[in-house]
Amino acid sequence: MVTVLAPAGLAVRGTAARLGPTGLLAAVVLVLLLLAALWPGLLAPGAALAIAPADAFQPPSWAHPFGTDESGRDIYTRVVHGTAPSVGIGIAATAIGVGGGLVLGFAAGLGPRWLDAAIGRIIEVLFALPTLVMALLLVAVMGPGTGAAVLAIGAATAPGYARILRARVRGVARSDYVAYARWEGAHPVSVFSRHIAPNALWPLVGVATLGIGQAVVWVSALSFLGFGALPPSPEWGAMLNAGRVYISSAWWMTIFPGLAIVVTATALTVLGRRVGGTGRG
Repeated sequence: MVTVLAPAGLAVRGTAARLGPTGLLAAVVLVLLLLAALWPGLLAPGAALAIAPADAFQPPSWAHPFGTDESGRDIYTRVVHGTAPSVGIGIAATAIGVGGGLVLGFAAGLGPRWLDAAIGRIIEVLFALPTLVMALLLVAVMGPGTGAAVLAIGAATAPGYARILRARVRGVARSDYVAYARWEGAHPVSVFSRHIAPNALWPLVGVATLGIGQAVVWVSALSFLGFGALPPSPEWGAMLNAGRVYISSAWWMTIFPGLAIVVTATALTVLGRRVGGTGRG
């Protein structure tokens, strides 16, 4: 029994030591977010869209920890039930961005010089544009809506991932172990799958984790501006959009959804830095 559990215990302690106190706190926050996304009824049994006009604009209390909105909806319940659409949209946008980055990055890193030069110039031009500005331009073309917001943020973040992957692929492709594998006569597909891809993709794990937090902020910003999800959706950006009208008289309508966005983005950023090996203590 001891010999079986000891390695697991050492692994847990090693992981905890690498994450550090801040990383562990971020991991706990992400576990709670995962729980809220998959089983929101466990943390908030009520309905996110249930209205109670008699309870409108109630400040935070024991009955309503985050207060209520203009229709008497419980803000706490809406924040919890809004975790799935808010974080899910961020994950979907990041997946699109990473997917586009993989295509451009591998094509530039492994293709002929003329293709690398062409893609490199495109990446640099797109990367020079602020992500939110580029997303707003794309939404203006595609039209508002959740799907358009996801595609816009994904397309706007793809150049950043492509830039990182392109540089990494070029470095790995020139390494000694790749040259040795080719010298031994390994098939190009085998060289790519066994040597280039695993070593080039690993840095993207931490970067993509950071990217999810950023995507949550950007998608929420689009919803706040009226280009993404719209009220009465419990998506956090849409809740900010609905609460801005009453910010002077019902501050809790914007404070708590805003805190959810900040805490989520911060936790993902901290964990992404730990996973990527760029964090300290």
